[in-house]
Amino acid sequence: MELSQRVAYLKGLMDGLKIDDSTDQGKILKLMADILEDMAVYIEDVADEVDEMVDIIDEIDEDLGDVEEEVYFGDDYDDDDLDDYDEIDDDDYDPADDFDEDALYECICPNCGDSIRMGESMVELGSIDCPNCGEKIEFDYSELEDEE
Repeated sequence: MELSQRVAYLKGLMDGLKIDDSTDQGKILKLMADILEDMAVYIEDVADEVDEMVDIIDEIDEDLGDVEEEVYFGDDYDDDDLDDYDEIDDDDYDPADDFDEDALYECICPNCGDSIRMGESMVELGSIDCPNCGEKIEFDYSELEDEE
């Protein structure tokens, strides 16, 4: 039985007992029953909203899973590829090991001191925003070009 049905049953019992609402005790009992009814309606509304949010979050989670598959595995994604990752010991695993040594760069943000790893394509852009503090970090290649 739902909460609102139980409150309606309680109010029916109170009516059946012919509680006199002209007495102090009768006024309190009627007021308490009205408050319970309001609370039951509110709680059921909140429960409905929570159910809707759970459905929306489930949809977002599925969409995010699709995006993760596309970003991390691309068109070459195959469920069998995941079997290779099951054997990796998390304590010894460094994601940088999956990349070519020449294609991975690291810099320190002059604003927050955070260490940032990036691929060659990010470095070629000439600047990035620090993922930690948002400060724009520019790369100056003039010294390297002068040496060549």
